[in-house]
Amino acid sequence: MKLEISCTRKEADHKQLTRCKETIQNSSSGFQEISRIFALAGSEVRLKILFLLNMEEELCPCDIADILEMSAPAVSQHIRKMKDAGVIRMRRDGQTLYYSLVKENTTVLNNALSTIDSNRKIA
Repeated sequence: MKLEISCTRKEADHKQLTRCKETIQNSSSGFQEISRIFALAGSEVRLKILFLLNMEEELCPCDIADILEMSAPAVSQHIRKMKDAGVIRMRRDGQTLYYSLVKENTTVLNNALSTIDSNRKIA
């Protein structure tokens, strides 16, 4: 692989730069996944919903609306974005919908949320 070097330092480590560039290229799908999840969690309301789902395992939109003191339609808009992105899943029980995290798609998010939860328990 030919590496175009823009660094003006005489001692630029070409092997290091090549290794790092290859690592970034080989990890592009992981960066995309994490970026997508963090973009969703960038909204404070969505982060709170994700936190609640992580803490309680499963909640219905009305419960989330009551907890966050928001309207059910506003909560549903946030839920739809996260569901469309594959971060949460839905389960129907009669006429009630329940939402939970898709654990296998949110490992990084789960780690961040557990840190928030740990801070809550310490305080």
